Amino acid sequence: MPALDSWAWAALSLAAVTIGISKTALPGANILAIALFATVLPARTSTAAMLLLLMVGDVFAIAAYRRHAHWPTLLRLAPAVVAGLLVGFAFLAIAGDGIVRRAIGVILLLMIAVTLWRRWRQSRREVQETPRGGILLAGTYGTLGGFTTMVANAGGPVMSMYFLATRTPVQVFLGTSAWFFAIINVTKVPFLAGLGLFHPPVLLMDAALAPLVVIGALLGLVVARRLNQVLFDRIVIVLTVVGAVYLLF
Repeated sequence: MPALDSWAWAALSLAAVTIGISKTALPGANILAIALFATVLPARTSTAAMLLLLMVGDVFAIAAYRRHAHWPTLLRLAPAVVAGLLVGFAFLAIAGDGIVRRAIGVILLLMIAVTLWRRWRQSRREVQETPRGGILLAGTYGTLGGFTTMVANAGGPVMSMYFLATRTPVQVFLGTSAWFFAIINVTKVPFLAGLGLFHPPVLLMDAALAPLVVIGALLGLVVARRLNQVLFDRIVIVLTVVGAVYLLF
């Protein structure tokens, strides 16, 4: 078990609960967990430690929302996500912690700006139908999502911006995200293992934190039932902005 101060364990415990909530209610909330883990642990180590806890949360997300996934969206995103994962793996292997954090912060802020601009343009044109997003949109967000999830488990906010840009309903948003990240997180394991990031102390720490992820996931199920679409969208955007600014500075 890593030798950490009490404040560090408190921060990691809060992060574990947040991971659970992000999986079943607020996908953008895991940026808070990313910030807390990166504060306590070295950035590369925090990526590996978080991955295993995210996979615990994935189980609950799939169990709760498996019927709401939109598989055509997942298939549309797949090629770009794979490309992003490979680029992210190469970047993670050669870049320092500070460069990784700032790069992700810039990407997140750009994605938020693009999403808000698209919504403003659609409202100006008084578009009534639900936009589904084309290949270019899926390719851009998919590549950035694969890249950011590989280097810092920060793909959640990027993909949240994609689902918000296409005005995906809450339940479909959560169901598609659940399957998307469950598949991606399993795919990432051999890559991070190849970099030697799964040290025994990290595994022991995750075993101690895993029950808190479960608690957070159950809390998230309660929260999700009380959220309307407008409030949900606003919370995701605010959490993403806060996390991006933290990573940037």
